[in-house]
Amino acid sequence: MSASAASLLAGLDDQQRIAAEALTGPVCMLAGAGTGKTRAITHRIAYGVTSGAYAPNRVMALTFTSRAAAELRGRLRQLGAGGVAARTFHAAALSQLNYFWPHVVGGQVPRLLDGKGRLLGHAAEVLKLKLDTPTLRDLAAEIEWRKVSGLSIEQYAAGSAQRTLPGRLTIDQVAALHETYERLKDDRKQLDFEDVLLAMAGMIENEPSVAFQVREQYRFFVIDEYQDVSALQHDLLALWLGDRRDLCVVGDASQTIYSFAGARSDYLLDFPKRYEDATVVRLEQNYRSTPAIVATANQLMRGRPGALSLHAAARTVGPEPSVRDYPSDLAEARGVAQQILELIEAGTPPEHIAVLYRLNVQAAALETALGDVGVSFKLHGSKRFFDLPEVKQAVMSLRAASVSIIGEPLFKSVSDVLRSLGWSQSAPEAPGSVRDRWESLNALMGLVDQAAAGTTFRQFTDDLMERQAGQHEPTVAAVTLATLHSAKGLEWQAVFVIGLSEGLVPISYATGFEQIDEERRLLYVGITRAKRMLALSWSASGRDQRAPRERSRFLTELGIRTARASGGRTA
Repeated sequence: MSASAASLLAGLDDQQRIAAEALTGPVCMLAGAGTGKTRAITHRIAYGVTSGAYAPNRVMALTFTSRAAAELRGRLRQLGAGGVAARTFHAAALSQLNYFWPHVVGGQVPRLLDGKGRLLGHAAEVLKLKLDTPTLRDLAAEIEWRKVSGLSIEQYAAGSAQRTLPGRLTIDQVAALHETYERLKDDRKQLDFEDVLLAMAGMIENEPSVAFQVREQYRFFVIDEYQDVSALQHDLLALWLGDRRDLCVVGDASQTIYSFAGARSDYLLDFPKRYEDATVVRLEQNYRSTPAIVATANQLMRGRPGALSLHAAARTVGPEPSVRDYPSDLAEARGVAQQILELIEAGTPPEHIAVLYRLNVQAAALETALGDVGVSFKLHGSKRFFDLPEVKQAVMSLRAASVSIIGEPLFKSVSDVLRSLGWSQSAPEAPGSVRDRWESLNALMGLVDQAAAGTTFRQFTDDLMERQAGQHEPTVAAVTLATLHSAKGLEWQAVFVIGLSEGLVPISYATGFEQIDEERRLLYVGITRAKRMLALSWSASGRDQRAPRERSRFLTELGIRTARASGGRTA
């Protein structure tokens, strides 16, 4: 072994080193949160290249986001393996499709759709259906789920009883929209993102010359976040591999949080059954979090299928994880903002702090509370609240109405306008963008409760306009506000997870065992983002004081003593 190859192994722990040295054949890395999986992946690939086991141009590293692929490429360059391809599944398939299409089909690859919404709108017009934007978005999500699950429209329709259909559409209408969408897309010679994977899989299956060239190009495969693989991606990977067995998969079943989009952790958990001679490595040394935070994560996932038992490698000292309860969402937002201000004043940089929540709409109260105490913030992975289309529309409608409506109670004026846009006092039961829209409008109703006594409708909308104008993305160091889904793969010194009540975590429309378990994994992702400080909280009521909440069942399981919160209660 050369000195440079040996140096690539020197900084790895025992399990990481076993994985790095297993360069051929099937390898499965079960890698818990914070266990250095990216380090293990990149050092394994670089060791294979430096030792001569791999030709860099014959290695393909696959992941699920452009950000993660860019991180892999950057680290591989630093380790001397810059010639290795690190891409998302879609990027890899599109590159191959662009190369083979002119030879196999002729001409250029059909134009790729930016999104499905506009074409679905045309399909709805053909069928004489009037559908709003949220319903079109939910239809797009259903089409994506059907395709990545490998289902025909007939198979999808047959299993529709297990799914919540968009809007108030019948299954016959939904199926007709799927069919019309596909026909219009074909007529216009267009492809959507799922078609890229399907077309590439079809070429490899039906064109022996394509299969030969693809398999000659890439011999060694590494798949990150393997718990997020869909049936379609799994099938394409099998076609890329052919009868070869040089495959390394890396994942954590406890971080499977995209089942609604077709992700299936059973491919990861069943890997040792499919490859009985596989090298299976368990990465359980957590290098990120304090022992107390690691213990909290383990407690949440205790006894769950595929859960790893994490061990804190670093003996860093930090406060014990805390749970606080508050009388209302507004009190919770203000309480969290005050704690964040105290952290910053004590020396924690704001960019090392994050607040995580289940729904985008929960950011509204946080933005106000942080702004009130002078703390800069940024939203990660989603639009700012006042940039949401339904909120923009509502603000304009409220402003227009405030010019002519005078003398009415503020609650009546605002609620009348929002009702015309789809708000109701009761939340819709269905998940998806219809529920998201309602949550956004309901948050605007919540601002009525915060208005000072005697505030007129015009004064209320003046304040709304000022809030909207001041919501530009900060360019300075700022606290991160993020949904639990978008926080995956990130980490901060201090993490606040808010809104841990029944109906939010777990979300109200998660009713079956599998859905509740996915909510548990989502909270696990949130907990394991924290390095030194973890603060969990919930509020007993939202805007409507007549609808009291209960604390999340997951908090009860954790058994953390409730701390005294300003304006809150103690257990």
